[in-house]
Amino acid sequence: MVFIKEESEDMKIEEAFRVKHEDTEEQTDLMTLKEESQEINENEDTIQHEKYDFMTGKKSFSFSHTEKTSQKRAKKTAKRSYFTCQQCGKSFNRKGNLEVHMRVHTGEKPFTCQQCGKSFIQKASLNYHMRVHTGMKPFVCQQCGKRFTKNGNLKVHMRAHTGEKPFTCKQCGKNFLQKSNLKIHMRIHSGEKPYTCSQCGKKKPYTCLQCGISFTLKETLRRHMRIHTGEKPYTCPQCGIGFTLKETLRRHMRIHSGEKPYTCKLCEKSFIRKSSLKNHLKIHSGEKPYTCSQCERSFTHKKKLDVHMRVHTGEKPFTCKLCGKNFTRKTSVKNHMRIHTGEKPYTCSQCGKSFTCKQHLDVHIRIHTGEKPFTCQQCGKSFTEQANLNVHMRLHTGESPFTCQQCGKCFNQKGSLKKHMKIHTGEKLFTRDHKCAKGQFQKEHSVFCVPAAALSTTEHLILRRDILAG
Repeated sequence: MVFIKEESEDMKIEEAFRVKHEDTEEQTDLMTLKEESQEINENEDTIQHEKYDFMTGKKSFSFSHTEKTSQKRAKKTAKRSYFTCQQCGKSFNRKGNLEVHMRVHTGEKPFTCQQCGKSFIQKASLNYHMRVHTGMKPFVCQQCGKRFTKNGNLKVHMRAHTGEKPFTCKQCGKNFLQKSNLKIHMRIHSGEKPYTCSQCGKKKPYTCLQCGISFTLKETLRRHMRIHTGEKPYTCPQCGIGFTLKETLRRHMRIHSGEKPYTCKLCEKSFIRKSSLKNHLKIHSGEKPYTCSQCERSFTHKKKLDVHMRVHTGEKPFTCKLCGKNFTRKTSVKNHMRIHTGEKPYTCSQCGKSFTCKQHLDVHIRIHTGEKPFTCQQCGKSFTEQANLNVHMRLHTGESPFTCQQCGKCFNQKGSLKKHMKIHTGEKLFTRDHKCAKGQFQKEHSVFCVPAAALSTTEHLILRRDILAG
């Protein structure tokens, strides 16, 4: 469901652009008709009269007098047949142009791409579309090198360099790069909601029958269906991973390129996604809007709360296929698998020590730097890991979340509960071959005897406390 949600967010982002794209495509078809009509009109209007000079034997060309030309044009206009669309009133000089125009109203798209099945009103539009598959982009920006399939797209792109915004809203004065953007903006002032179902009145008339999510455009629904069908038409050329949306692939490519366009202004940390930056800012603000209903622990993200809830429910949906161990997180399984493979891809540049996961390396680096970023707000003690601070905070709160199911005794650390359970199971913690570091415990608690060299004074005191508590 997390994946579906992420893809759905991508679709919301692309939806506004898709409206613009469909408008542009329709305008392209109509512009082609307009250009053809203009060419015909120019050919008809630019009529030259040929004269032959018998004395010199040379041909000369001259336009007729203004009055005669005007008269001839008036006669030609009177005789000329105009073909008018009965639905929108638009007129054309040629019947063929009208027939092509009618496809806008009927929805007929006779020219179909053999590779992806997308259909078009005109053959020219299909020819442009084929460049998507062939990768041909003949129009190049001379300033940044970006390439385009259409010359019109290049012209619009050039406005990003020149800063030109030729389309201005007459009501609020806001300027836009494209006419289609202005058209969409005008709906804010007019209150127009064009994507409403005429039968049920819903603003999002296209609903997925499998999951119930609704969309304003049929095309958006079609792309959404790839989540259910498993279709992934966009493939990463470097690692081969497939994606349902082009936008998702474009964002994925930043992993390979190292591009991180979104930077935190407070700590200068950079991110691939804008949403990641937004979530990161909660660390600085201290905002934790998601609270656990059972232990009242708060989290910056809902996803972290969902994972945390598995601590209470005991759910561990991710299983190692080699040893059968279960985990609450998918990343934990991935890191665990390296124990079996022996892979340690993360190496410390200062001492050469290697680790199975990056998080362990990050914590280890703090030994060299001396950094302790996690500080107790009550006593000021600092720690290298958040987990250590969490355990420490239980000394102040008195919280003991780990309970023995057999005797009901509570502990503030999972490790303490684990040691305690061996009392019930009868498992010997250590062998009896060595004398206890503190001889007074040897007689009564001989099963807990350990080599004197094996324990530090602090560790021995902890062991002594646990034995007495047990």
